[in-house]
This record gives sequence, structure tokens and C-alpha cells, in this order.
Amino acid sequence: MKEEIKAIIFDAGGVLTLPKSKLPLRGVHEFIAKKLKISLDQWFDAIDSSYAKAIEGKLSEEKTLSTISKNLNISQEKLEKYILKAYKENFMQNKQLFEQAFKIKKQGYKIAILSDQWYLSKKALLLKQYTKKFDEVIISCDAGMRKPNPKIYKLILKKLKLPARQTLFIDNQKWNIKPAKKLGMKTILFENNKQCFNELKKLRVSK
Repeated sequence: MKEEIKAIIFDAGGVLTLPKSKLPLRGVHEFIAKKLKISLDQWFDAIDSSYAKAIEGKLSEEKTLSTISKNLNISQEKLEKYILKAYKENFMQNKQLFEQAFKIKKQGYKIAILSDQWYLSKKALLLKQYTKKFDEVIISCDAGMRKPNPKIYKLILKKLKLPARQTLFIDNQKWNIKPAKKLGMKTILFENNKQCFNELKKLRVSK
């Protein structure tokens, strides 16, 4: 007997927020480097390990911005402004999928977000007007760990108070899908909205 799905968990980058180009993250970094009038290599040298640590919440927002701004000899305010703009220029809200998620919630399902972000990508991409409607939102920089660490999947399951077999996880990266499957979650590897909606129909989550 198949377990009934009771919660749908969405990734953000590449799922609930869509790239405007084939290499959106490169676009983000190039945008900032251009604004700062430095080379891409100089930008990567300036963010170095701070950026990676920030995604896992191992460096606070204040410390991350302070370190990068000092490396570049720029004010934290200006740096934050450029970074937020860079994300907004390279990503857009997947309004169609958000609408679908809210319809699913009205059908009685729980909906959640599980995403790897650092403080400024979270601010730029995960707008409160959308995220406040989700039952649970877990972001790596707040959780202190990131996908594909199985612990972050277990954390969202604990928050939802559901066993893995009663959840569906949607992500656009194969390496993030693997641990979810291993835990017993149902999964959809996101390619585009049409494909995702068809998969949801097959699983009888949406009509």
C-alpha cells in the first residue's frame, strides 16, 4: 500500500526562483565585479572561504559582510546593495510554481521550503510575501548545514512532524535528490514548470 503524501518540500534556487540565463550564479558574480570595477578573479579572491562558510551558517551575516568589505575596501552598505541587485538581475520569482504551491496548500497539504542560501541571496530571492505562506522554511545559512547533508532533510521532516515516506521533495539538482530518496522521501527532479506539474498530477498531488 502506497503512503499518502502529506507535505511538499520545494527547493528555492532553480525551482521557486528561476535563472534568467544559463549561468545565473556566474552572472551574479560578474555583475558585482563589474560594479566594483575589479576582475572576476579579484572578486572570488575577496569572498574566498567567507562565502562558502556563510552558506552553511558558519560565519554570521555581519562577519561575512565585514570581511568581504574590508578585503575590497568598500562600505558594507554599498557591497550589500550591489549583491542584492546582482541576484535580482539574474533570478526571477517562479510565480506560476508559487501559485501552484498555494493551491496545493488549500487542498490540505503542508508546504515547505528547503534551500541552500547565504544571507544576501536569501534576502534577495526568498521574499517574505511568498515565504510567509509556507508551513516551514529551512535555509542552510540559518540551519548551520546544507544539502546534501542528510541532517538538513531530517530537520525539515522533524519540523513538519512527518515521516519521510509521507513527503515529496522537489529540487533541480540530482545530488540533492539522492539523500532525500535514501531517506524514503518521494522526489521530483525539477526541469521546468510543465514537467513538474505533470509529475505532481501523476502523484495525484494536484488536479
